[in-house]
Amino acid sequence: MDDINRHYRFLNWRRRMREIREVRAARYRERLKRMSRDGDVLRYHGNSDEVGCFVAARPLSKRNRYFEVTIMDTGVRGMIAVGLVPPLYKLDHQPGWLPNSVAFHADDGKLYNGNTVGQQFGAKCSTGDRIGCGISLDCDEGQLTVFFTKNGAEVGSVDIPASPDALYPAVGMHSLGEEVLLDLNAEWGTDQDDGQMIVDSHEEDWARLHDIKATGMLLEYVGKGKSIVDVGLAQARRPLNTRCHYYELEIADAGEKCYIALGLARRDYPKNRHPGWSRGSIAYHADDGKLFHGSGVGDAFGPRCFEGDIMGCGIMFPRDFNLDAGDEGDDWDLDLVSPPAEVQNDLYANNEDEGEGEGEDLEGRKATVFFTRNGKVVGRREVVLPVRGFYPTIGMMSTGEKVRVDLRPLSG
Repeated sequence: MDDINRHYRFLNWRRRMREIREVRAARYRERLKRMSRDGDVLRYHGNSDEVGCFVAARPLSKRNRYFEVTIMDTGVRGMIAVGLVPPLYKLDHQPGWLPNSVAFHADDGKLYNGNTVGQQFGAKCSTGDRIGCGISLDCDEGQLTVFFTKNGAEVGSVDIPASPDALYPAVGMHSLGEEVLLDLNAEWGTDQDDGQMIVDSHEEDWARLHDIKATGMLLEYVGKGKSIVDVGLAQARRPLNTRCHYYELEIADAGEKCYIALGLARRDYPKNRHPGWSRGSIAYHADDGKLFHGSGVGDAFGPRCFEGDIMGCGIMFPRDFNLDAGDEGDDWDLDLVSPPAEVQNDLYANNEDEGEGEGEDLEGRKATVFFTRNGKVVGRREVVLPVRGFYPTIGMMSTGEKVRVDLRPLSG
């Protein structure tokens, strides 16, 4: 009888172990529908009327909290989504459409957070762009901060009610020809000492932020946006020079009216004036395509710019030009007894307005300022450089406007 009982217990034990192995295998098995995987390449295999979806085998974790997808081909419509979903997510829905899922969609730049209606979040993505998704563990219990990146720069983040081990990397596709390269082991800047997430605020790049909030490389207008005095201004800490003579912005969100201006201005430029409106400044305005050069009346210059467009501004310096301040110096500290402890942000500090009659001597060398749109030169204008140089200056003036700025796009 004892032998029979031992044999019975042994059979029960084997059955339980087999069930456990099957559960584990199902839990840690990637799932995909209307898609194929060849190594790290995912391809859409459907008729464009049906969604294809891939869900990774393992959720994000404390050790592996970030992944990336590189768009190799946008196909017919570029309807590619990158995000996080729960383990039993329905594979005939794009990530972000169903509850407890969140995703950034490449075709419209919107964030979908458990809803088929997205919210404007970032710029559209195209072939060659790299979309990243990760989690930050520095948040309240029961809440999780999910962030998204594009080409190594943070786009934004959202807090959702979830735990880290409940969200799986997911990729959705919805049109013929779509193809991506998946990297489930990508890394996002981490501190080796404490393992906490590091996101560079880039605030040290800016000397003045008036009614503008900086998050990584993203600048967001936070002013009233009701009249022409409600300008938000961001001015870089260093002027353009022969080593860094060009910068760009990408319109991440055109806001209500796309009153976005990209240009150059003197160091003491008034904080409540759009770049180009006052003396010692020049700017290309996105809403009407006009060039403003020290005047409130613009000249027809180039095409209007919209969400997703990349605007650039640079200087063609004379061959023997040399800015006395030097490339590495901090020009905003030249006249101060001690340097400021942090960026001056007029959103939080109520400073006096700069007067139109005040400022530095504008007489200097002549140079040519040029502007670009999506990599092509729009036009040029000869200017007289302020003695201390021309500083990259960006203006915004309507609710919801966001731009992503690269002050050194040619640095490699």
